[in-house]
Amino acid sequence: MNIDYLKSSKAGNFFLLAGPCVIEGESMAMHIAEHIKKVTERLDIPYVFKGSFRKANRSRLDSFTGIGDEKALRILAKVRETFGIPVVSDVHSTEDVAMAADYLDIIQIPAFLCRQTELLVAAARTGKIVNVKKGQFLSPGAMKFVAEKITASGNPNVLLTERGTTFGYTDLIIDYRGIPQMKEFGHPVILDITHSLQQPNQQSGVTGGMPSLIETVAKAGVAVGADGLFIETHHDPANAKSDGANMLRLDLLEGLLEKLVRIRQAII
Repeated sequence: MNIDYLKSSKAGNFFLLAGPCVIEGESMAMHIAEHIKKVTERLDIPYVFKGSFRKANRSRLDSFTGIGDEKALRILAKVRETFGIPVVSDVHSTEDVAMAADYLDIIQIPAFLCRQTELLVAAARTGKIVNVKKGQFLSPGAMKFVAEKITASGNPNVLLTERGTTFGYTDLIIDYRGIPQMKEFGHPVILDITHSLQQPNQQSGVTGGMPSLIETVAKAGVAVGADGLFIETHHDPANAKSDGANMLRLDLLEGLLEKLVRIRQAII
């Protein structure tokens, strides 16, 4: 996959990374991918299917982490082959990079690992597009050095993602100034809408969220010039096995994207 695919909308629309938080099984992944592909094709939005093959950063030991790495990665590959769309998933170690690179078009670095040099270099050396989420503890300006670790390793294919900044112990805020600031580094910038609405570190050990604000956050992100959007979505968030508290219900995605496309067209 070439990074130009993300800029391929004839209408100049943003691109979209969307799918479930984690791969729970083949049928759910295929259902979600098929639904979103139909919507994005109609709206001329370049689309990448997102699904974690494993969840490594969980609050509690008994949290769901996945159905097995190879099994989930094969499902991601089947999504790509069946629907002709690129796929993205997150890695947590250099061993993950070596295992996942054959299955993925975009390798994603989680926010808490965005400064891990060995991980960034290993991802860069695959030649795949590398999407790095800005740590909740970093300024937008600090992401310049994160991106340089990848480009200096011979890979110019970098995406940077804003996903909120720690505000107290159990909340995040979005500093929309960071989107144009990071765009100055010469790489496409994504707004991760659903993770920016997380409420981490709850006493229950289960991350909370504010999905009622998804539309508000998304509209603002498009208005300030985000190149891409990241949205986790599920047909039944209340029963999702991971991050259900902040995911968008799948049947609401089309209406949201229609509104966002109109905003995009108004500002370009």
